[in-house]
Order: sequence, then C-alpha cells, then structure tokens
Amino acid sequence: MKNIWQDLQKPFFILAPMEDVTDSVFRRVIASAGKPDLFFTEFTSVEGIQSVGQAKVIHRLKYTEKERPLIAQIWGKTPQNYYDTAKLITELGFDGIDINMGCPVKAVIKQGCCSALINNHELAREVIEATQKGVAGKIPVSVKTRIGFNKIQTEEWFTFLLQKNLAAIGVHGRTVKEKSLVPCHWDEIGKVVKLKNQINPETIIYGNGDINSLYEAQKYADKYDLDGIMIGRGVFHNPWLFNPNINIENITINQKIDLLKYHL
Repeated sequence: MKNIWQDLQKPFFILAPMEDVTDSVFRRVIASAGKPDLFFTEFTSVEGIQSVGQAKVIHRLKYTEKERPLIAQIWGKTPQNYYDTAKLITELGFDGIDINMGCPVKAVIKQGCCSALINNHELAREVIEATQKGVAGKIPVSVKTRIGFNKIQTEEWFTFLLQKNLAAIGVHGRTVKEKSLVPCHWDEIGKVVKLKNQINPETIIYGNGDINSLYEAQKYADKYDLDGIMIGRGVFHNPWLFNPNINIENITINQKIDLLKYHL
C-alpha cells in the first residue's frame, strides 16, 4: 500500500475540511496561493453516496490533479455503506480516506454519527473495520476526532483508536460540548502523542485548533512532538497562509483582487 501519511515530510501542514467551504474550487484557490502538504475534501455522507440521491452529494468527491495529495473524508452510521463507499473512493483514485468522528453539529450527533461515536466504541469499531476492508489495503484509513464528548476523555478514547491499526489520527483539542468556544487543549493533544508512543508508535498524529500561521504550526508541532498540524479558519484571514515565502503584510490590494477573480 502507498501510504501518503508516511511519505509526507514532517512536520506537514494540512488544510482542514470545512463544510460548504473546502470544495474543489476553494482547494484550487488555496493551491494557487500557497499549497499545503495535504488537502481534505468536505465531509461526504456514506448514506447519501449509497442512496438513490447519490447525484446530490457525489460532487463532493470531484477533484483535479492540482489538489493532490487529497484525502476523502466521510461520515455516516452504517458499516456496510462505509465499506461500499470506501471501495468507490479507492476506485476514484484518492490518496486516502478519513472517517469524521469529530463533527459537533447536533443534527449529525442525533443520528449517532461523527462525534457521537466517541461514546459508541462498538459502532466506531465496526465503521473502522468496514472502511479498512473496503479499501482492501490499497489506500490508508485515518480518523479525525475530538478529545471527548461532554468531558475530556483523552486516555479512554485514544487508547481505543490507537489499537485499530489506523494510518493516522487527527486530534482537535476540544470536546464536542466545547465546540470552538474555548481555547484548544494542546496539552491533551500532547497526551495523545505519549499514548501513541506506548501503544502504536507507527500511527501518525496531527493536531488541530486555533493555529493561524505556519510559524505557530511549526512551534506547536515541535513543542508537542507532532507529525503535523491541520489549519482551518486561519486561511479565511490569509489565503497565502501555507506559503512560507509570502508575508501577508506585503500582499497588495491588486493581488487580493486577482485571487478573488480566480476564485470567481
């Protein structure tokens, strides 16, 4: 298996998947301004992909070669749909597949999906195993999640995940209840690295939360011994964020307008 997670130079920097934001067009805009080491798609419902309404969601899996390397992120509840969707994503040529176990949206949680799996280890296990079976060892499977549901559950939750032979685990340093309303608990992300070293040293661990520059990303990666950092909302303030050769203070109004025109 070609494992993109192992091939990336460390520390690597990822553009976070953001709903209704990081579609193929947006990814190309960011790539033109300053390409991250890895892209994610918006999260795509396995229930939608495996339904008669597939045409309404399949656009989320469209991409161009400019967006590589690219991970397809999925979510849902039914293990069989994860299996079938994993087979499809492998056939579509993605570099990896990621299971969303961190989305804090109430409507999603009520379905028993995403961050609800933090408190449903049996279904989480079935989902991971179905996805791994679906890719048949051809592309890596990863999980992006949070440090707990209503409270911090770092040791319990990540001990469980680290035993599931995942290629990578992304750690958003807040609980589901906290959403993005409190500062990121980077000390808890650091605890995940220590657990990884004890349980499964081969697992790639990256952190996510409140990072707004490559300088900050490098600093936190070094401090907590992380393989990489994921950055999301920071690109709203600076689309050139992933470009180490550009200072946003030096970007002219005409350059900003040109990027806007390209986006349009």
